[in-house]
Amino acid sequence: MSIFSRFLPKKKPVEIKNNIPKEKANIRKTFGIYCHSHHGTSGDKLCPKCTALLATVMTKMNRCPYGITKPICDRCDRPCFGAKQTQEFLKIMNSTQKRMFLRHPVMSVKHKLASMGVDYAKYQQQKKIDDKVKAKEKAAKERAKERKGKK
Repeated sequence: MSIFSRFLPKKKPVEIKNNIPKEKANIRKTFGIYCHSHHGTSGDKLCPKCTALLATVMTKMNRCPYGITKPICDRCDRPCFGAKQTQEFLKIMNSTQKRMFLRHPVMSVKHKLASMGVDYAKYQQQKKIDDKVKAKEKAAKERAKERKGKK
């Protein structure tokens, strides 16, 4: 330890944030905008179909296998609900992006940045896997050359 170490800023431990409440609020607002524009509802009310899908999404989010470290639902590898409901959910999320940006710009930008972060993490993960595969192939080729040289 140096004499100046007490003057250096202390490292804070990594803090895991619970983003589920924010994501639930984002999804509720998105569903509201979608249902108002496509099904003609008004106020806080949604049509029965959207209400049922929203209830399913919220219930499944509480049971997410990732817990509080979960990625954004529309970028998740393991969707919690069935294939048909996942398609409907993604359709609602994708078709409402422009309206969400106009009505809730800050929330939309934060969501977009978070989704870009998930995409980057997936890219890095895939890159590591690819590098390992390439290293194994290279090692196998070198072993094959050594075997030919011994014969």
